[in-house]
Amino acid sequence: MPNILIVGATRGLGKALAQEYASNPDNHILATARSSSPPESSNNITYVPNIDISTEEASSNLLQFLHDKSITHLDVVIITAGYFATESLEKPSFSAQEKMYRTCVIGPTILVTSLANATSTLLDNKSKVILVSSESGSITLRHEKEGGGNYGHHASKTALNMSAKLLSLDLKDRGVAIATVHPGFMRTEMTKGVGFDKYWDDGGAVTPDVAAKSLVDWIETFGIEKTGEYWAPRGAADIGTAEPVLGPKDKLPIPLQLPW
Repeated sequence: MPNILIVGATRGLGKALAQEYASNPDNHILATARSSSPPESSNNITYVPNIDISTEEASSNLLQFLHDKSITHLDVVIITAGYFATESLEKPSFSAQEKMYRTCVIGPTILVTSLANATSTLLDNKSKVILVSSESGSITLRHEKEGGGNYGHHASKTALNMSAKLLSLDLKDRGVAIATVHPGFMRTEMTKGVGFDKYWDDGGAVTPDVAAKSLVDWIETFGIEKTGEYWAPRGAADIGTAEPVLGPKDKLPIPLQLPW
């Protein structure tokens, strides 16, 4: 029974991924929650409490849970947890940027290194690690069409891409495949909370379950030959700067490898 670890699995994309993987009874899903009282485990989903990716103890809490449950191998690890606060030239935020970096870069990087260092079998040549980034992390795709601002959001995703690249180099000899992905522009509370719901229709935003299905299908095709790469499983349809930077969207492949 494959073990699928989803970090940040109580809402949005993470919740949809847990449900998508759980639709296959052969999978065992380990779904993390920040709360000490997560949803009750059912069928093939086991909820892991007290995993706040932005905190130093997240990794030790997760490793203790895996040890207690005698989990010795992870087939797929997907880290979806994120935080998005808007900023502008006139209103930058030190505290918001700090939280975005802790949640979107530092926490995921430390968690993957902790899993890798725990035992030789927890992550091995049958393991795939997917770090959920965003097209906003691509320096190449930044274009005057969408302007500046949102410094912490964009830069933390860029930093996550670099961390994933470095992790892929460190773990390549072990056969662990690592990638960052832009899962798609989604209709979630996160994008609504920063006012992006006004772009949902024109921007081609999809619901989390649709994005989850595309991502799960893509992960099936992903392996060590693509480790260290940056992909958009759904292609460029919802990437606003794709055409001025990469060319006509209808000429771009699906899935699409994104430029750094």
